[in-house]
Parts: sequence; C-alpha cells; structure tokens
Amino acid sequence: MLNELKPVAGATKNRKRVGRGPGSGMGKTSTRGSKGQLARSGGGTRPGFEGGQLPFFQRLPKRGFKNYTRKEYAVINLSDLEKFNDGDVVTPELLVANKVFKKLKSGVKVLANGELTKKLTVKANVFSKAAEEAIIKAGGTVEVI
Repeated sequence: MLNELKPVAGATKNRKRVGRGPGSGMGKTSTRGSKGQLARSGGGTRPGFEGGQLPFFQRLPKRGFKNYTRKEYAVINLSDLEKFNDGDVVTPELLVANKVFKKLKSGVKVLANGELTKKLTVKANVFSKAAEEAIIKAGGTVEVI
C-alpha cells in the first residue's frame, strides 16, 4: 500500500551530531580541529580566494563592453505570420499564445523573410522597412506599440 512505503534498510543515514560531549568522540572541538580560521563560526573564505594572491578571475584581462540598456527583440518573419487567418489582429500576446516564440524579451521585431498573402493588422515594437512595405502591400496595417 502507498501508506506503507518506506526506504530500503540502509538507504537513510542519521546525520552526524557533533559537540555532544567527550564520550561521543566528536565533543570539545566538534570535528573542527583546534583554532584557526576554519574552526571559527562564520570562518572560511569566499569561493575563488587564493590566500591573498590575486585571484585568477581578477588576473584575467578585461575586454569588451556590455550594454546593460540593450534591447533584445523576439524576431518574427513574414512567413511566420502566414499561419494566421485573414483579418486577424496579430499582437505579441497572440504570438506567445500560438507558440511562435517562447517568451517576449524587450518586444517583437518583424522582419521581411518570406511571403505574406493575407490581410493582417500587425502590432509590434519594431518593423524592418521591407516588412512594413510587404504587410501594407498585402492589404494589412502596421501598428508600432
């Protein structure tokens, strides 16, 4: 029965209880040795510490530039818009719901890769010039969010 399930004998082990007197074999210093940095509460060093020598990650040369205000758009092509019905209003939320892409980043960018034959209203953050022209040529409208 499900309520009678228990681990196999020997699969679980009691944790080591240290600092419980001299008879336990782990009393007095509680397996920490005697004195020193590692014996203290909160003692030890941070990851990557090399005893005062300049750590490896600081010795490496620093290169390049990371733009923290960079906008990364989820890209969609005209060929991806072809699966929507004539007259649909295509929004970023609809694209996520239809699993065209997994998640929105800084917004949606529409590129002109492929053909568009349907009349759609496309709402996105950025359009390439060619994509904008192709949507309008197919009889649709373009809305920048």
